[in-house]
Amino acid sequence: MSQLAEHKRRRIDELTARTAEGGGVSLFRDAGRRLLRNPTAIVGATIILLFLVIAIFAPLVAPHDPVQRFPELTKDLTVDNIPGPTAGHPFGSDPLGRDFMSRMIYGARQTMFVGVLATLIGLLFGVLFGAVAGAAGGWIDVVIMRFTDVMLALPSLLLAITLVALARQSTQWTVIVAVAIVNVPIFARLLRGSMLAQRESDHVLAARALGVKRRDIVTRHMLPNSLTAVIVQATLTFAVAILDAAALSFLGLGDPDINRAEWGLMLGVDGVRYFEVRPELAYFPALAIILVALGFTLLGEGMREALDPKNRR
Repeated sequence: MSQLAEHKRRRIDELTARTAEGGGVSLFRDAGRRLLRNPTAIVGATIILLFLVIAIFAPLVAPHDPVQRFPELTKDLTVDNIPGPTAGHPFGSDPLGRDFMSRMIYGARQTMFVGVLATLIGLLFGVLFGAVAGAAGGWIDVVIMRFTDVMLALPSLLLAITLVALARQSTQWTVIVAVAIVNVPIFARLLRGSMLAQRESDHVLAARALGVKRRDIVTRHMLPNSLTAVIVQATLTFAVAILDAAALSFLGLGDPDINRAEWGLMLGVDGVRYFEVRPELAYFPALAIILVALGFTLLGEGMREALDPKNRR
């Protein structure tokens, strides 16, 4: 028994000395270390970084103007014959004689822009509503949560289609707003639940006992400690937002401008219509959408594991 007590005492002394030397390790710093050792997160981050670089530097990476029609591609272009890979055009032509590789590269910029912006807008309003519901409680909480329950009861894609259909004219921004609105209740309910759990935590009770103002308790204690799960969910939602935006464009409810290179629009307008002639027009956009969604999903799962306190050692 004395040996066990001596072992525990030595272990405590070792941990105390290590903490004193290193100054302690915060949750996010420890999570960052574990994230860098997680192969799943590394693969996801690599995929996302690759597509982000392509999207940002599209004018430098793309070999041609995505809306330019080339005589060498249009001379043999017919409904039943769309030129494949040729010199200077590795991915061949699209149905209008434009360089398909350049349109795929510019499509990365457009698709990432729509997905990221829709997620950020949904995150902003979701955090706002969730924070108000979790902090205020009472009838305000009831009203906000019942409204989010109604939205969550509907399938996300069906709700997005309904919102886009209500607009007078489908544009790029109607897609962004529709996808953002669909994501708002997800973030709101998640943050509200986290804040309710924080409300009875020791540090919040201590702050109340010390007479700290309610606003300061919410902004300095409850909200910062509740955002971890929301950040992880935002990473996972990027993938869903990109899929929903691509689905709306595929169904013809997105931007009607055929000159705009966007993977969902390319898949729906060109890929399906000319699938028997050139199936690559559908394969390449579909594969790109799948890879980007996979990258965000893998990174989100890695972040969830890294930020889970149960996984700390």
